[in-house]
Amino acid sequence: MVKVNYLSKEGYNKLKDELRDLVTRGRKEIAKQIDEARSHGDLSENAEYDAAKEAQGKMEARISELENIMANSRILDEKNMDDSRVYILSTVTIFNRKTRKEMQYTLVSKDEADFNKGKISVDSPIGKALMGKSKGDTVKVKVPAGTLELEIREIERQA
Repeated sequence: MVKVNYLSKEGYNKLKDELRDLVTRGRKEIAKQIDEARSHGDLSENAEYDAAKEAQGKMEARISELENIMANSRILDEKNMDDSRVYILSTVTIFNRKTRKEMQYTLVSKDEADFNKGKISVDSPIGKALMGKSKGDTVKVKVPAGTLELEIREIERQA
């Protein structure tokens, strides 16, 4: 059974743009590199040709991966979602009781996760622990550094 991948409109468009770029510009550039490497003669000892073919294989694998992700994706409309519980696309303010620090994360699909931008995957240990919880709830999360005790202080939706 195929797992549905929920994305924001922004995340879906980002993947769509990457796919379009690889299919158009990327394929043309690789084809040009392969043609140029072929023009250098004997392919059996042609490192440029081997490198271009390897790059082509990696690019085609990424194209296939993106097509699969997009085929199984659903775009979520954040405006129509309940903000009393934590779900995908929730922006959650949490208080770490051990460090006594407050943090804010937006829960997204694994394809949109970017910790430096405050976007964590719903499949991450913290994301899984927060899913379905309400404001005021406390969750315990096992992470490589130990166990975190996090209190949910606020749940918001993007406007």
